[in-house]
Amino acid sequence: MKTTTLAENIFYIEDVFTESGRFIQEIEQHNSNAETYSVIPQWQDWYASVLKAYYFLKQHCDIIIAGGLSAGATLALKLAMRNTYAIDGLLMYAPALVLNGWAMPRYMPLVHYVRPLMVYNKIMLAEREPFGIKDERVRNMIVNSMQSPNNRDAGHFETPLKTITQFNALSALVRKGLDKVESPMLLLHPKKDDIADISNSYEIIGKSSSRCELVVLDDSYHIITLDKQKNIVIDESVKFIKEIEKKRVQMPIYEYRSKHLRLV
Repeated sequence: MKTTTLAENIFYIEDVFTESGRFIQEIEQHNSNAETYSVIPQWQDWYASVLKAYYFLKQHCDIIIAGGLSAGATLALKLAMRNTYAIDGLLMYAPALVLNGWAMPRYMPLVHYVRPLMVYNKIMLAEREPFGIKDERVRNMIVNSMQSPNNRDAGHFETPLKTITQFNALSALVRKGLDKVESPMLLLHPKKDDIADISNSYEIIGKSSSRCELVVLDDSYHIITLDKQKNIVIDESVKFIKEIEKKRVQMPIYEYRSKHLRLV
């Protein structure tokens, strides 16, 4: 019997895109120092990595589709706000503007208003079951990886409060500028998201100027790229990408943009 590792699960979607002839450019990791948490990256550091990847793709690709999971989707929205006519599409995987899922602690609504300068680096928030995963087998792999001294594939059992406040600052900026986002958008969101409620996707659809399509997943939690319905995530993403490629080839870019200022 073949044993599947967490790393194989993480890179599964990337491999599918690559094998279908698409080029994937990942952004750099910006993790806090796991032992001392003496260095807490700012959201500007995260976004700088996004811009670096974007400029690289701009030199090598005719069509650029930005996307990400959770806060990664928030960063993609920030990129689309700045580069309206350069991002051909957006893939939003359980996008997070507010951490308001059903498994979040009761104090999270208060944390939402905290900004980076207000907190000390070593204040930690514990991660909670089910860790964004409904599939118990995958969840157990994540827990085992988190417990490993050589952990590279998963996160940790706690997150610095200052990291959450950096996300808050990024989210506040993005929410104010959602009307500037015009790129066609595919959103995939769990109906019962434990970390970022589906209301996050509804807000993006309601405030953006994009043509949006929402796929609601009924058997997944937050990390949809690893969970039970990851194949649906892949199928819908590939279909969306093919539609973007087809329409981008068929019409000039200025006309292409004007055709996508509506909600679906």
